[in-house]
Amino acid sequence: MNKIKKALSVCLSAALLFGCSAKKDTEEKVPVFSESNVSEDLSLPLLSIQTTSQDENVMDFIKKPVAKHVAESMVQWDPSYATTPEPYYESCYVKLSTKDESFSLKPHAAQVKVRGNWTTNYPKKPLRIKFDQKLNLLGLNDGAEFKNWVLLAEYKDGSMLRNKATLYAARQILKEDGLYAADSQLVNVEVNGEYMGVYLLTEQQQAAKNRVNIKPPKKDYKGTDTGYFLEFDGYFVNEEELHKFPLDLNNNAALKPYDGNDGSGRTIKCLSAGGTIKKPLGVTIKSDIYSQEQHDFIENFVNNTYKIMYEAAYNDKAFVFDKDYKNISETTSVTPRQAVEKVVDVQSLIDMYIICELACDADVAWSSFYMDADFSDKGSKKLRFEAPWDFDSAMGNRPRCTDGYGYYAANIVPDPDTEKDTINPWLAVLAYEDWYRDMIKETWTKAYDSGVFEQTCQMIQDDSTNYQADFKENYKKWNNILMNYLFEFELSDKAKKCVNEKEAADYLLNWLQSRIDFLNSEWHK
Repeated sequence: MNKIKKALSVCLSAALLFGCSAKKDTEEKVPVFSESNVSEDLSLPLLSIQTTSQDENVMDFIKKPVAKHVAESMVQWDPSYATTPEPYYESCYVKLSTKDESFSLKPHAAQVKVRGNWTTNYPKKPLRIKFDQKLNLLGLNDGAEFKNWVLLAEYKDGSMLRNKATLYAARQILKEDGLYAADSQLVNVEVNGEYMGVYLLTEQQQAAKNRVNIKPPKKDYKGTDTGYFLEFDGYFVNEEELHKFPLDLNNNAALKPYDGNDGSGRTIKCLSAGGTIKKPLGVTIKSDIYSQEQHDFIENFVNNTYKIMYEAAYNDKAFVFDKDYKNISETTSVTPRQAVEKVVDVQSLIDMYIICELACDADVAWSSFYMDADFSDKGSKKLRFEAPWDFDSAMGNRPRCTDGYGYYAANIVPDPDTEKDTINPWLAVLAYEDWYRDMIKETWTKAYDSGVFEQTCQMIQDDSTNYQADFKENYKKWNNILMNYLFEFELSDKAKKCVNEKEAADYLLNWLQSRIDFLNSEWHK
């Protein structure tokens, strides 16, 4: 018995010693964080990134990369873009803490890279963080845990509050209907001890429980009975073939813009027609798929769903899918409205229309317009609209709807790149249906009366006031509110005149209040 006890004791001691050694080895992998040079006078939470590499050029990962398709378009003006690296992940550790210590995240392993499209061309670049385990940051999204998070640089928005304000309002409206909009919080960011400025910490647009809640396929599953997360995306042509498809928009049928004046006698075709060369319109499949069958299924569903919407609105006809969602045919067994409601979550489209109309986003007919469809057992098997995104050019920052008045989101607007006339077909196609307009008014009235828009304005005012020291430090680092030559051509005259964050926030607040007043005069019941 004593021999057994002795043997067990030796084993236990060895295990404890090995365990301590393993723990020590793990801890030694965490790099020592560089001494912070962030002023103690700042109020926002501090997110610190420390690379595991000590290479002298390691900071290149956050300073040099430009999205490949952006670099390719820039090389015609500046040949140096030919050697610009694409965004790449760098192994890092990330920690995060608030000034009052109400939240603290100890160092966690992550991969960090530059993210985005055109914004990767700016000196202060947006970032994606991919942790090695699911975590929550600052209690965002009711404490839900994820691996993927985003830091938006807000480089061309002098107020740095347009994305935060729009997402705040969207979250209140969409959440009422079980839909998703990203949560967000301003933070200071440092990398290897170097202060990088104020960023908007927010959520990665992805299919996941508590984000875009659809059921994506398990790895290598090839059946069509799964979830699909989609983006109406001007950059879709840059994606691999399996993750993109073009829109035919009911054979490019003409739309009547909604301008509050019966279209003013105008119509518009979204795709190239009559000798007018436009960029192709299409969809990027953002979630995982593993077969051509899945690709073809969702392409067919999206294009036929649009046809059902168009035929209902413009020809007063009801079309429905067969049981396999492959073909559609005309029927008299349901009304045109019912035909639409069979395949579209109309309330989600209403919610997204209100957000887009409120924000007057310059990219509304171009990109960052998301939808999804879930064909799993418990899925709705409807096209659903949610996950609003990318509003740094909205709310009067670009020369669009600068006085806050008039209809915009389902109207003819200039393409942000070519300036040719364009329109968002999903927002415009049902715009003249009386029942659809009634739903808009009901949804707006509910949101207005519950204080959503008043709270959004108050948030802008509070953030600008409370974080002035942080914003001043950010502009001391970048000075892009004055040295705005990289994006000055994108700005409205009023946005150009702002010389500090306070002026930019005041302009944003005044614009938004005017916008709310106009829409309320049109929609409040």
